[in-house]
Order: sequence, then structure tokens, then C-alpha cells
Amino acid sequence: MRIVLCTAFLCLAAASLSPASAAADDCGDAVALVQQAYPKAQKSADGASFTLEPHTSIAQTLWDGDAPFGVVCKIWPAHDDLLLVAVPLIDSSQSSDDGHVGDVELLVVDRKTRQVRQRLLQPGLMTDDAVGIREIDFDTGRYRLAPDVGAFGLRIDMANHSQPNPFSETDLRLYALDGGALRLVLDGIVVAGFGGEGDTNCAGSFQSSRVSLATSPARHHGYHDITVFERLDTDNPSVDKNGECQSHPGRSMKRTYRLRYDGRRYQFPAGLKALEPE
Repeated sequence: MRIVLCTAFLCLAAASLSPASAAADDCGDAVALVQQAYPKAQKSADGASFTLEPHTSIAQTLWDGDAPFGVVCKIWPAHDDLLLVAVPLIDSSQSSDDGHVGDVELLVVDRKTRQVRQRLLQPGLMTDDAVGIREIDFDTGRYRLAPDVGAFGLRIDMANHSQPNPFSETDLRLYALDGGALRLVLDGIVVAGFGGEGDTNCAGSFQSSRVSLATSPARHHGYHDITVFERLDTDNPSVDKNGECQSHPGRSMKRTYRLRYDGRRYQFPAGLKALEPE
């Protein structure tokens, strides 16, 4: 898995994910929150979700292991008068047990009035297949991309169910609140990864990666550069003569990248790009 470090000036992609109970407390009345944000939404016949015409489903429950694709909320510590809300919008006409098709809408909500201040639709972020979405959550490290620009992160954890060919990754997207507008500035960088092939007993070949991000004093288009430190590790476990499974790690590989803001997004190497639905 990837480990993310912090600098005193800016912590990028490092905040640990909140437990479900904390998210529930932050949301408060999730049903009322959805109704406020989507006044045209109609409650489904079974009462478990809302529907937006023509066939978009919004789960009224919070995200947890038994109710995936529910609403996720988190108070923004850097602006504690604001609540961050992620609302999965699932296309019920195209989704099934084998995969889902859907978007995420991000809301910045006034905690006192519950009014939506900013919103941003992110198409396709709830679309999955064999590699399924396991969790989404906010990363509310104290991001400061510029003196007057704050930001927060959205993490998406994905994994498959394969024992011989395991795969998982955690993706990070960074959103800046700049001039009253909410914008995506870092799009889908992998901050944790694991994969490989094995015999489901012991022997196999596996790769893992971890990344740390730190700001640089240099700026481009007003935003600080971001330095990415990547570490790649391998392991080829096997059964020894006593029948014990033994790890055989390879030599770690380290890489460093500098991300520069181009006036719209931070650009990064294709090798760090998050998995995209087929």
C-alpha cells in the first residue's frame, strides 16, 4: 500500500479516512440533506432511495458495508462552517450486480442553513465492473495550494474479488475552492496500489506501491508545485522445505516526479493514472 507523508506547509493525500460512524454524525439527517439538495427527487416505492428523472437513483442511507453507494459527509476542518457531501448518482437502468454506472456530485453545504453553496458533478466516478468500488471518503488535510485557495480530496478505494489475481488501488482527486467556485485540480492519481498473481496458497509474484506528496516553493499559474515520491516493492513468496510460506522481497524502486499546475489541472505521468472503467 502507499504511504503518504505530510509537510508542515501542506499535507496532500495523507489524511486517514473517517470511520462510517463519524461520517454518519457529520451528515446528520441524510434524508433531509438529500431533499434539500435535490428538491425534485422522488422517494422510491420501497423507501430506500430517491429517484431523479428519468432513472437516477440516490440512496438515502449513508455509505457502509451493507449499503454501498450511499451519501458520504465530512466537516471541512479548514472551514468548519462547511460540510462536504458526496452524493452517488446511480443509473438504475444500466446497473446490475455485476457492475454499476453512475456519477458523483460533490456539494459544499453551509452547516448552519444546510444550503448548498457550491456543487460539482463528476461524471462516471461511480462506474465499476469486476474491479468494484469499495469505499469513497473525503480527505480533509489542510490543503493550501495558494494563500487564498483551500482544497480537499476525494478518495475512491477499488478492489476485485480474485484470489489468484488480486488487485486493489486507492485513487485521489483534489478539489480547490477558488474564488467561490469548486474545481477539480488533480484528477485521479493512484495513491495506493497492490496486485499480482499467485496460487492462492503461498507462491506468487506481487507488486505494491506507495506514494508521498509534498509541496514545493515553486509556483506555476499561482499554485504551488507538488513533488511526488513513489516507492515500488515486489515480493515472490514461496513454500520452504518445512512447508512454511516465506516472503522473498525484491529491491525497492524509488521515483520522484514534479507536478505543475497548468492553469487548469496538475499534470502527472500516465503511470500514476487511476484505473478507468472499460
